[in-house]
Order: sequence, then structure tokens, then C-alpha cells
Amino acid sequence: MPDDKPEYKVYRSRPRFLQRRAEGDGLGALRRERDGGAPPGPPEAPPQAPDAPPPPAPAPAPQRERRRLPRPRLPSAGRLLSWLLVALVGWVALSGLLFMVSAQLSRGELADSAGPALDPGPYPLVGANTILVLGSDARPEGSKEPGAGGPSRSDSIMLLRLGGGANASLSIPRDTVVDVPGRGRNKINAAYAFGGAALAVRTVEQYLDLEVNHVVEVDFENFPQLIDAMGGVTYRGGCVVSFINGGNRNGGYTLRLRPGEQEIDGDQALALARTRKNECNPREDDRTRARRQQKLVSALKDKITSLETFTRLPWVSWSAPRAVRSDMAGPTLLGVVGASLTGGSARQLVLRPDQFVTLPDGGSGLVVSDAERRRDTERFLAG
Repeated sequence: MPDDKPEYKVYRSRPRFLQRRAEGDGLGALRRERDGGAPPGPPEAPPQAPDAPPPPAPAPAPQRERRRLPRPRLPSAGRLLSWLLVALVGWVALSGLLFMVSAQLSRGELADSAGPALDPGPYPLVGANTILVLGSDARPEGSKEPGAGGPSRSDSIMLLRLGGGANASLSIPRDTVVDVPGRGRNKINAAYAFGGAALAVRTVEQYLDLEVNHVVEVDFENFPQLIDAMGGVTYRGGCVVSFINGGNRNGGYTLRLRPGEQEIDGDQALALARTRKNECNPREDDRTRARRQQKLVSALKDKITSLETFTRLPWVSWSAPRAVRSDMAGPTLLGVVGASLTGGSARQLVLRPDQFVTLPDGGSGLVVSDAERRRDTERFLAG
């Protein structure tokens, strides 16, 4: 009937203590209460025929594969060694190239002026050569030293015998009296002042009766740069106190070395090579000075073969030819260095004068006996 009201059954829900969230909200509880309180179960599987195969098992969910980054491979010991060898070869090749270029630039006019007086020998690495080393006492122009820019004499005279297994040095005291070709009786160092390296070569050849193959002039201005490029050298000797050209106060240089072993720089090495009067021992003469120069050459050789010099090799290779002037081109000069380094310890000789003589100009000089000169020359040529 329209006026009849339908009957409604009202349910009320209330929260239950510690009810799990998985059981649902109040609506779910009312439904379970309506269904007799049993929790809803899984849906029933549809009926299957008796001979029907069992349903396939559900495939497992695919797992996400982790991508592993490849581990960096370290180079093997053999590869590292090959890289090191390539670097060493390149380092040495660069140094050799710089040496030959520097030698060619420093060759200058000496090859033209002294070349005709020389007797070219074999390549230094395969045969013995006699090399005349002259240390000029020329003072650079503009310096405060007396005689700057004027004519010079050979402050030191040394012969080197290198190559073919030979390694010897023979120093001639600068005040030794000889016959200078075309100039008569005079000190041997005057030959350089009269006619440069060419006349010095002829004078030494005539005095010692030997052939000179090459000549080297030490440049006092650039020599300290070579020593400094090597990081200095180790010198072993006695006490030395000298005042080169009046010392520091008069525009020269003051050298003070204690006895024993010590490191010296370029300026100290140059002053040591030039020292004639040693305040520590006034009795020293030119023979002592010559032996100090030979010690300095040995110190240079020891430093060249050191690890420290190898790390500086390109700089040393560039500075070495600039410290000298020579008639030799780069390859020959490089052969001389190689012969010196592979020839072992050098036999060091110094001519021993036995008397003084008065020269026509009133000065005095030293005389070496013929027997002494011949004996030392033979020992020198034997290497």
C-alpha cells in the first residue's frame, strides 16, 4: 500500500579492541556477522574432469637482474716495463739531440782557425784521440776583473787521451819554458796569446813530439752554468782560501773551502780551477794547481754518471757544449763524452819541472828535463 512504510532492520557497528586492519572496516564486520562470522575464504576453483591435467603452476615473478660494471684492469708488469723503457729511450734521445744542436751552435770559428793545425784521428769511441784542453784567463767585457776585454793567455793546459780503451790526462804547468814556433823562447801559455788555439796546438805538438787531434777551449763565462745545471759537484781536497783578482772587494772572487769532501757550485768550481795562490798553503805551486784541475775533471765525470744528473739530462746536455768551444761537431764531441764515461779511471800525470830559468824579458820560468818529458809523454800515450 502506498501508505504502508517498509520495515528496515538497522545494524550498528562499533570498533573492536585490537582489531587487525586486515579484517577490514566496519562494513566488512557487518558482512561477516551476516554470514555467520566465518571469514571469507578463497574463491572455489571450478570443477575439473577426473582425467584433466593439473593446472600449470603460476610462473615466478621475474626478478630484476643487477648489472655489474666491469672492473678496471691494471696493466701487467711487462706492459709497465715496456712503457718505462720507451720513456727512458725518449729521454736519452732528446738529450742527445739537444747536445748535438748545442755543440753545433757553439762550434764557432775555432774549427776554421785551429782546424788546419790538427791531425784528425779516428772516431773517439773506436780509437784513441789526443785532445788539447785550454782554459783561457780572458775576462768577459764589462766585468770588474783587471784585464777585462784584453788579450789572454792559456790559464791551464791539459791533454786528454780518450777512446779505444785509453783514458789519461797530462797537465803542463803554465810557466813551463818552451820554444814557441816563430816567437822564440817563452812560457808555454804565451803561445795562446800570440796565435790563439792554432799556435798553442803547434807549440804543444813540438814540445811533446805528439799529434793533437782536437782542441777544446773552456769558456769561463759559461762554465759555471754547466756545473749549476748538474746541481753542483762533489770535490775532495785540502783547505783552499784564494782571492781571484783581488777578491770580492776588488771586483774579483773570494773562494773559501774547508778540507775534506763538500759540494761546490759553478762559481766555486771556476775559482778553484783558477786558484794559483792558496792562503791555506803558500808553498803550493802550479803542479798542485794542475792536480786540483784534474780532480775537478774527475768530479765532473762522477757527477755526469749520477742519478741526479740523469733527471736533469736534457738541461745538462744543452749546457755542456756551451761551456766550451771546440773544433768538433756534435757527433764527435758526443763520442768524446762517451769515451770518457766508458774508459774507467783516468791516469793523471803532471810534468815535473826541476829548475828555474830567466827569460829574455826578465821574467822567470820553469824547465822540465828531457827525460821527464819523454817518460810522461810515453805513459800518457799508452793510456
